[in-house]
Amino acid sequence: MLEKLKEDLLEVAQEADRLMLCKHKSGNFSIYDVETGFVVVTPAGKDRNKLSSDDICVVDLEANVIESKANLKPTSELLMHLQIYKVRKDVKAVVHTHSKFATTFAVLKKEIPAIVYECSVLGLKSGVIPVAPYATPGTKALAHSVIDPIQISDAILLESHGVVTCDETIEEALLKASYVEELAEIYYRALMLNQGKEPNIVSLEELNKWKYPSEIIF
Repeated sequence: MLEKLKEDLLEVAQEADRLMLCKHKSGNFSIYDVETGFVVVTPAGKDRNKLSSDDICVVDLEANVIESKANLKPTSELLMHLQIYKVRKDVKAVVHTHSKFATTFAVLKKEIPAIVYECSVLGLKSGVIPVAPYATPGTKALAHSVIDPIQISDAILLESHGVVTCDETIEEALLKASYVEELAEIYYRALMLNQGKEPNIVSLEELNKWKYPSEIIF
């Protein structure tokens, strides 16, 4: 069932390891299939380097397991993924990582501002990557904690936990997670070089006004 989506999910989950956005058993990934209304999601407690497409679980939006060929449970963070699909009808893929620089700011419960123009691809309606308040991983409380921030940004931090990004494809969701980590590192270094003083930011107006140059004829 949904074999192509499973293969796509596996490829991205393992790429996240190669990019060092999360390691082995940490982090989780999912794709929502519009036709069936089902979600393919990575399993709990298995090293992604040893993962196969048969290990990927299929669930519905109410957290019922529809298929698990390897008899593995879906990630314990499943409720969070499902909640995002429920409140963001435009989203078809969710990525959750534990990248180091971004998670450092999550630990501090510190939003990451738009300090470079590339933030325009992150859907920052308030001009920052917001932080969801702390809740125990895997709980309904954690799922509920993302409702507000994920509606104003395609990338959010989970307090003392990690990063969540979303998009229409799993590849784009992973790319956003990579951008978040790069941005977090740049922000960290800017703060260090500036003796803790906040760097200049790119305004929300500036982020929203970019268009492809009309002077380029294609």
